[in-house]
Amino acid sequence: MPTPGERVKDVRMTDDTLSVDLLDGRTISVPLAWSWRLSEETSEQRRNWRIARGGYGIHWPDVDEDIGVRGMLDGRPAPRRGGNR
Repeated sequence: MPTPGERVKDVRMTDDTLSVDLLDGRTISVPLAWSWRLSEETSEQRRNWRIARGGYGIHWPDVDEDIGVRGMLDGRPAPRRGGNR
């Protein structure tokens, strides 16, 4: 069960890393490749994100990608659907 402090405060990305600042002061960083959708899109599309799921997730409307804080904390990369895009 997520705690209130595990809500998203800010999101940053480099060419290789997705970093999420949480309200409790922690920063979670995972390889951008963990989200095959985000890793295959432009930096402009990656910059267009919104806080979602009551603060416990991030949504990229241009890419139709959702990433939850719990999945990042648990170390679960996004599964590829259908084996290819």
